[in-house]
Amino acid sequence: MSSIKQFQVTFDCAEPERVARFWCEVLGYVVPPPPKGFATWDDFHRSQPAEDRGSWFVCMDPTGMGPRMFFQRVPEGKVAKNRVHLDVRVGTGLVGEERLATLEAECARLVALGAVRVRLLTADDDNESCIVMQDVEGNEFCLD
Repeated sequence: MSSIKQFQVTFDCAEPERVARFWCEVLGYVVPPPPKGFATWDDFHRSQPAEDRGSWFVCMDPTGMGPRMFFQRVPEGKVAKNRVHLDVRVGTGLVGEERLATLEAECARLVALGAVRVRLLTADDDNESCIVMQDVEGNEFCLD
């Protein structure tokens, strides 16, 4: 039996390019080059049927280590809590006040990009502190 070596994370959303560009900024990801035969993504999108224009967008880890992220337009809005969310690991190895300061600094940067701070979960016997947030379309994620 073979094991899977790569995977893609897919987001359902209303505005794929907007959400993808937000996550590029959060994670240091990049937009890949446009498909072969197109000078820009705008050129590619203009070549699509009107109903398909802007229906998806992609971003990727420039190092090739992290998963590709795919954003697809869906007609319905988000109505419930995510069943899966991303943990953005900015405080790995840090504890106490140093961890909180790092989380707060990153939280402020992401709020400036359009994210929403939901709440701080303080450290307990099992877990270090993290900050629950929402992206530009309300998808929950944690600064961990």
